[in-house]
Amino acid sequence: MGPELTAVTAPVHLRIADDIRVKIETGELGPDDQLPTLGALAEQWSCSVTSARGAIALLREQGLISGGRGQPLRVRVKPRMVIRDSRRHQGEKDLAIASLDERRRHGEAEDDLGEELQALDFRCEYRRVPAPAELAAVFGIEPGAELLRKMYETRDKTGRTRRAYSVSWVPVSLIESNPSLLSDDCEPWPGGAQNQFRTVGIEIAEVVDEVRAIMPTTVDVQRWALEPGVPLLAVRRISIDTDKRVVEVSDAQYPADRTELRFTTPLRPWSN
Repeated sequence: MGPELTAVTAPVHLRIADDIRVKIETGELGPDDQLPTLGALAEQWSCSVTSARGAIALLREQGLISGGRGQPLRVRVKPRMVIRDSRRHQGEKDLAIASLDERRRHGEAEDDLGEELQALDFRCEYRRVPAPAELAAVFGIEPGAELLRKMYETRDKTGRTRRAYSVSWVPVSLIESNPSLLSDDCEPWPGGAQNQFRTVGIEIAEVVDEVRAIMPTTVDVQRWALEPGVPLLAVRRISIDTDKRVVEVSDAQYPADRTELRFTTPLRPWSN
């Protein structure tokens, strides 16, 4: 009989977590189903409450459960997914030349969040700032040139949980011919940024999206009501006009567990 390796038994907290995870993945446990208490898990698996707590911590890190801190442990109900398709840029451009009534019916709240803006807590702040070196390089301007920094934030009606957030920058020299564009009193602007640019003769010809994942800070976790282990998607949008100028840079954040980024690339047919 040849030599044999010693069989390794997984720690009990991992076996408990795997058992519950498999039940969730196979549908034996469905969204919002209540899990056994720590005491019940410890009794079922003949282990300590500490081991049961370790299993729950693993499941929480995987985004599979919610509750605790005095609330029953439950299978996590997945949040509503928001699909952000790159085709939206053409839709925003078309909306910029639509009638005022049509422009007023559309916006991030209505089109992405599926709610009326009046049912949410919308905040906006404009500030003039000197261009830092990194942004100056993107715009092709001198560091220190004046930028208009526009911060947009949408929260639920209570004002506690963030639903959308972005910051954008525009060179003041591009838009100062229309003083209305320099004050946040104009927000929310029907038709959004592309309609704003249209008032000063700027047409967007190309949009570049740059996406990366970042781990949230403790403040981000609180603002977005994130489950443990859920990263944020950081999306930079660079808008280029028909004169090949970068006219706007926008940085937005989206929770990875409730956002699908979809990039659709139309391909021209080969010429015959």
